[in-house]
Amino acid sequence: MTHMLASASLRKMSDGDTAGRPAGSPGGATRAWVRAFELTAPIANHPRRILPIVIEDLAERLGEAPALLSDRECLTFRGLAERANRYARWALAQGIDKGDAVCLLMPNGPEYLAIWLGVSRIGGVVALLNTQLAGPALAQCINLVAPTHLIVAAELIEPLISARPDLAGAAQIWVHGPGADEFPRIDRAIERHAGEPLRGAERRPLTIEDRALYLYTSGTTGRPKAAKVSHGRLMQWSHWFAGLMDTRVSDRMYNCLPMYHSVGGVLATGAVLVAGGSVVLREHFSARHFWADVVRWDCTLFQYIGELCRYLLHTEACPQETVHRIRLGCGNGLRPDVWDAFTRRFRIPQILEFYAATEGTVSLFNLEGRPGAIGRIPAFLAHRVPVTLVKFDVEKEEPVRNDQGFCIRCGPNEVGEALGKILADPSNVGSRFEGYTSPEASEQKILRHVFEAGDAWFRTGDLMRTDAQGFFYFVDRSGDTFRWKGENVATCEVAEALGAFPGVTEATVYGVAIPGTDGRAGMAALVGDDALDLAALRTHLIDRLPAYARPLFLRLRSALDVTATFKPTKHELVRQGYDPAASVDAVYFNDPERQAFVRLDAALFDRIQTGQMRL
Repeated sequence: MTHMLASASLRKMSDGDTAGRPAGSPGGATRAWVRAFELTAPIANHPRRILPIVIEDLAERLGEAPALLSDRECLTFRGLAERANRYARWALAQGIDKGDAVCLLMPNGPEYLAIWLGVSRIGGVVALLNTQLAGPALAQCINLVAPTHLIVAAELIEPLISARPDLAGAAQIWVHGPGADEFPRIDRAIERHAGEPLRGAERRPLTIEDRALYLYTSGTTGRPKAAKVSHGRLMQWSHWFAGLMDTRVSDRMYNCLPMYHSVGGVLATGAVLVAGGSVVLREHFSARHFWADVVRWDCTLFQYIGELCRYLLHTEACPQETVHRIRLGCGNGLRPDVWDAFTRRFRIPQILEFYAATEGTVSLFNLEGRPGAIGRIPAFLAHRVPVTLVKFDVEKEEPVRNDQGFCIRCGPNEVGEALGKILADPSNVGSRFEGYTSPEASEQKILRHVFEAGDAWFRTGDLMRTDAQGFFYFVDRSGDTFRWKGENVATCEVAEALGAFPGVTEATVYGVAIPGTDGRAGMAALVGDDALDLAALRTHLIDRLPAYARPLFLRLRSALDVTATFKPTKHELVRQGYDPAASVDAVYFNDPERQAFVRLDAALFDRIQTGQMRL
């Protein structure tokens, strides 16, 4: 009853919106908010309705309608449900209990979604592992969730084998596909199980309160953490974005983002599937094939991160880039200087830019299409989405407090850390902070006694500002994390990898801005032996870090400046950046063309500054 009354109130606010009004207009934005609220408000009132059940119902209703499409395999709604049921029965046969973790290390494809839908349907919790990790970094993520089983694609068996010496448990490894005879084949094992709907005792009683996934995030400090994601959160994400994008049966989403992320694996897929539409999955992003794929698959939507749009803008023109049927692009990180050129060249009618934290309570949506803004909160939803900016001390890396010990709200155009209030409202699934597998890490993300005694707010670790109209703008990340290639990079993990190399005695890592790129590229200041072998160091980093985390620049120093507590000071290093003229230190560039660290001189510096180097 509560959500029906609220929906009626929201509809009244949107009265006067005409059907012909542009999607990015104020009235069109209000209608989108109303749709999103109406689709998500019933979730709390139907606690046993979880996403795998939604897919079951769609399979019964839509049957052979396409659900997941790829060059490798296509699944109808019925085929997706049947495949998920086979994995559910496989999990039951393995004795996987409610709450048991199962790790998944596979590239994008229909099978990926079928696996976690099936395993989570019977209460297993699926940890979606980053396919770019290997060795100790991969082992650390696996150890965080202590899995009983681990499913890996045959083509990714080598990275997993490199992690085995550092694995803490004895999880049973299953391989999908041929080529790794040491392990049992899960794709063969599931063929022994029926694909019909689960019945009787097979249908374990689950609710939206139960855990479904572990998604990894680097947060603002430290190594990746495993964020707990409930069935309720999956329902909220899928239906909220379905409302905002107004997804329909006729829609096809083009998704080339990694499915181990919440955006590529849950939002882009769930928001379209719950409306009966279909999702086109590509294993990796390709700027050269992007528009050809979009036209070939007749897509109407696409999911992006800012770097993807920038790459596309720098490609040569092709006929398909303007003959597509795209009606909307949804994503985050689209810079204002790229926004207009991107939408104009590729004739994109609407951009839905948003900001959200996988594990957090802060979500912002730019439904009006204002270039550069990451979103705003309409007045009629402010009570459900309490987000604020507080003054932040960059040196101390913590919010500023007044004489009474409370935080100070920022005014318009004043930069501060974004906080989201943690509400004890069972009807508002999106207001929950579900935390990480580590209680200590969870507590570090909560800021208490913010504006009054006893209140609790989620710390995003992101610095933002707002304008006079209430639009939010991303400024930078605080703490020891920077964002590059759409990924958050924990500086301590990179520093540890550098410090493990013979000849490196000290290392500090930070992000530096490069003109014409999104986020910040990795740079490291090193103290090492005179005979430091940079070629061997580069190979060492390739073996231990994913591509986006490897430093693009090295600065060799005789000593590092430290604080009284022996922590390296970075502010002056960040200010000087990678300009070889800013200091007497030797600076090296990880040249992608020469596949080597090369000495950075004025000419090479100028080529990077002017965008002549492909990064």
